[in-house]
Amino acid sequence: MSLFEDTYLTIERPSEGIFRDKGSKFIAYAYPFKKEKDLKEIIATLKSLHPKARHHCWAYRLGTDRSVFRLNDDGEPSGTAGRPILNVLLSKDLTNILVVVVRYFGGTLLGVPGLINAYKMATQEALAEVEIVEKTVNDVYDLSFEYLQMNDVMRLLKEEEIGVLNQQFDNKCVITVEIRKNLVNTVLSKLDKIEKTRAKYLYTL
Repeated sequence: MSLFEDTYLTIERPSEGIFRDKGSKFIAYAYPFKKEKDLKEIIATLKSLHPKARHHCWAYRLGTDRSVFRLNDDGEPSGTAGRPILNVLLSKDLTNILVVVVRYFGGTLLGVPGLINAYKMATQEALAEVEIVEKTVNDVYDLSFEYLQMNDVMRLLKEEEIGVLNQQFDNKCVITVEIRKNLVNTVLSKLDKIEKTRAKYLYTL
């Protein structure tokens, strides 16, 4: 049993869902999302798609440890839009995901409970349209070794079913690999036994 979780739930493709209430229309867009800097561009695209919409509210959750999140009510009463969107992501334990809900006002005020319900339901509709997948938390390493060690290194990668992200073969060879977090120690100790082979940690996926 591992001391930490090395899997997380997310989505792999964008999806949409719609919820209507008293003439107001709530269109939810769910996106796989890993970089906060992409947020501006996504919101700008949706604003150009829906120039007459009253609100573009959103929430996201980031990181394999699920520790980073932000939300925005975009002019709706505080706590009635971004928070219900985020609560759906929390209840489904999803991360690396952004949901934006675009609202067209229908002329009738929905009140606080009505808004909370509408943003929640629109988010659930979008997530019902996409497969939720389980991914492993992987550490990315650069493995450097001499050309003569190539066969030994490649055999080990095959045996341990390790994914190769990039490779560069010359007199000195470098392979960038991703190793499932709870297998890292096992794999690195086996690599240590191959002469003139070094592993350098880069980042966690």
